[in-house]
Amino acid sequence: MGRIKCVLLTVIVAVLVFGCGKNPAKQGVEYLEDGEYKKAIEQFEEAIEKEKNVGDAYRGIGIAKWEMEDYEGACEAFKNALENDAKKTGTIYNFLGSCEMKLDHPEKALNFYNLALEDEDNSEEMEQEIRYNIIAAYEQTGDWESVKVKLEEYLEDYPDDEDAKKEAEFLETR
Repeated sequence: MGRIKCVLLTVIVAVLVFGCGKNPAKQGVEYLEDGEYKKAIEQFEEAIEKEKNVGDAYRGIGIAKWEMEDYEGACEAFKNALENDAKKTGTIYNFLGSCEMKLDHPEKALNFYNLALEDEDNSEEMEQEIRYNIIAAYEQTGDWESVKVKLEEYLEDYPDDEDAKKEAEFLETR
């Protein structure tokens, strides 16, 4: 009888500490990882309804919608994430910039990419990606002088980037 009480007490404590039922945000992440984006969105929306990890849930929706090529929806979700206390990271601003590029708004994209560069926690790979995206955004605006300047700076730091080298060669012919 003492053992049953101990097990029952452990279960009650676990429920009190970890909450009842499933965690929709956690389930959403699992669906994201499995590439089941519609199911992920449903779980993240449930987390938002339950007011659990709202900012992170919106970020998850943004990633799922990005993967589904719904750039307008992804952009809206990432903005909602920031408005709901998601951590302001270079990654989220890079996503926002890339959404704006897909939506043919390179000026808005540049603003987000510049915010992304301000994040001191960016990995070297993320920093490189953001800087390359800035070059692409300037190209889309038609600001060729800025493209040349940014590309030269980029190649000083990343001289082995073959795509950037080809881009520089192409710009020399313009």
